[in-house]
Amino acid sequence: MIPAILYEDNHLLISVKPPNLPIQADSSGDVDMLSMLKAYVKTRYSKPGEVYLGLVHRVDRPAGGVVAFARTSKAAARLSAQLREHRMRRSYLAVIEGNVGESGEMRDYLVKDSKTNTVSIADEGESGAREAILHYKRIAAAGSSEILTLAEIQLETGRSHQIRVQFAGRGAPLWADARYGKARPGETASLWGYALELTHPTRGEAMRFIAKPPERYPWSLFAEVTEGLTR
Repeated sequence: MIPAILYEDNHLLISVKPPNLPIQADSSGDVDMLSMLKAYVKTRYSKPGEVYLGLVHRVDRPAGGVVAFARTSKAAARLSAQLREHRMRRSYLAVIEGNVGESGEMRDYLVKDSKTNTVSIADEGESGAREAILHYKRIAAAGSSEILTLAEIQLETGRSHQIRVQFAGRGAPLWADARYGKARPGETASLWGYALELTHPTRGEAMRFIAKPPERYPWSLFAEVTEGLTR
């Protein structure tokens, strides 16, 4: 089944990544979103040969939400520039185990171990360490047997596993994050890219795309709040 398409034209394709679907081919060998969308474009537009589709930004496998793809190399270059220059705004929702402050900034240095595909907080100047910055706001709290917090997050940088690692490093891991928190059988980390704002690569038009998180626990605890955010 092809992931939901929010928008498409000759230059741009915006789709919604389901949780636990790899964004591109990896060592797991599982079907990935980029390959699925290439096959979709090839079939829909009767494209001969290899289809070009550029991945503009990555999303962790457990996470889901709005993702942008470029249908031409020119569009890919212009969208990548927006990302580098912080002109592309990515807004996430996360369900956190426990309480977090009302709002704040998280600024760390992260280093990735490619052998284990894990990321950890490091000291500035440590080999391979890159600065990671995000801003968050607590939206709501819920739960009885466990306290869960819904947070809205804006990335200033886009490091691998960034949101998951930075919250876990402060004792507030994402719900069901098996890698950096507590594993819950059959569940994946509760992280959702609900909004993406960018400028169309050829028309210069400001565009905003939104997608609701899944209608399942723990997102269902915050259904009324997320409904308002994603209108």
